[in-house]
Amino acid sequence: MNLRLVGHIDFDGTGDCMHVNIKDGVAFVAHQNGGTSIVDVRDPSDPRRVGYLPVPPNTHSHKVQIVGDVLLVNRERRSDELTPEPWLAGLSVFDIKNPFRPREIAYWPCGGRGVHRMTYWEEPYAYVTAGSPDFSGQFLAILDLSNPASPREVGRWWLPGMKNGEEDRRSWTKGSAVQLHHGLPRADRLYCGWWDAGVVILDISSKSAPQLISHVELDKIDGPSACTHTACPLPGRDALVVTDECVEEPPRIEYQVRLVDIADENNPKVVSRLPVPEGDFLTRGGRFGPHNVHEYRPGSYQDGNRVFLAYFNAGVRVYDVTDLANPKEIAYCIPKAPAGSPAIQINDILVDADGLIYATDRLAGGLYIMEMDGI
Repeated sequence: MNLRLVGHIDFDGTGDCMHVNIKDGVAFVAHQNGGTSIVDVRDPSDPRRVGYLPVPPNTHSHKVQIVGDVLLVNRERRSDELTPEPWLAGLSVFDIKNPFRPREIAYWPCGGRGVHRMTYWEEPYAYVTAGSPDFSGQFLAILDLSNPASPREVGRWWLPGMKNGEEDRRSWTKGSAVQLHHGLPRADRLYCGWWDAGVVILDISSKSAPQLISHVELDKIDGPSACTHTACPLPGRDALVVTDECVEEPPRIEYQVRLVDIADENNPKVVSRLPVPEGDFLTRGGRFGPHNVHEYRPGSYQDGNRVFLAYFNAGVRVYDVTDLANPKEIAYCIPKAPAGSPAIQINDILVDADGLIYATDRLAGGLYIMEMDGI
C-alpha cells in the first residue's frame, strides 16, 4: 500500500543484512554473520556489490556508521555464550575518501563482549554501546574522533548496579537483561533504549560526565515491555518513538512501538501505541514484531510526522503520527521471503534525503530499495 519496490540485491544468497549507511551513492551494508558489503546504489533499480570488508573470526560486524570520510564498523563476540575462541571486541575506523577502497586507520578496543552498536552522526563524537570485563552488560562510552586515526574515550555512563561490585544497587529483578542497546543524540540530550530497563534520557552537555535526567521503566507504566531497542526523537517535536524488539518466534508478549511525550523530560508520558499490523503474521514463521525505525540522522529524510518502521515478517510499515494520540498506518511493503526462509525478516531501515527507503533482511534477503507515494 503506497510503497513499492524499486531495487533489490540478495548478495548471491548471503544477504543476512543489518545496518546500512550511504555515502555519495554508495551503500555500506553490514551482514549479520559476514563482513560489510559495499554497494553501488547510484542506480537504485540496479544495486551492485563493488567491494567487501571481511570480518574477523568469531566476530559480529553488523553495524556501520558514516560521517564525512569516516566509516565505523563494530566488533562484537558472535556467540551468545563465552567461548575459548578469540574474537575482536571494539570498533574499527576506516578512511573512505574513496568509498570503493576503504582503508582501516584505527581500532579502538573495549573488551568484554565488544561493541554492539554506535551512533555517529556529527563530528567529533560517537556514542558507543561498549563492553568491558567489569560490567554485567554493555554501557555507554563516548568517543572523541577529532583525530579519526586515534579514537579517544572521553566519557561513559551506566545504570547503577551494572558494574561489578554494585550488585546491591540493582533495582531490577533477576533474569532481566539490563544494558544499553544504543542512544540517539539531539542537542545536549541522548535518548537511550536500555533493553529490559526501558528508556533512559541523559544530559550530555558535558561529554566527560553525562547526567541522568529520567529513567522510564515502560513495563511499570504501560503494560508488558521488554527489549527496548530504540528511543528516537521526532524532528521538531517533544516526542519519542520507542520500539521494543521482538526477539523470539512466536513472541512471548506483544512487543510494542510507543509514542512518548517528553515535553516534561523529567516525567515522560506514553501517549499511544502504533497500530499492530493485521494479518496472519503469527503463523507465517520468523519474528513478528517491531525492530528499528528510521532514525532521522543528519542528511537523511526529516519529517517528524512520519515514522518508518522495520517490522520483521510484516515488512516495512509507515505511520502518520501528526496526532500523537491517534497514529495511522499509511503505507507498507512486504517483500517476498528469500529462498529457504519462512518469511521476510526486515531488520533495519534508512530513508535517504531523496525519500528512497533502504531496508535489510536479517536472514538471507539482502538489501531492498523502496519508494513511497508523496515523498
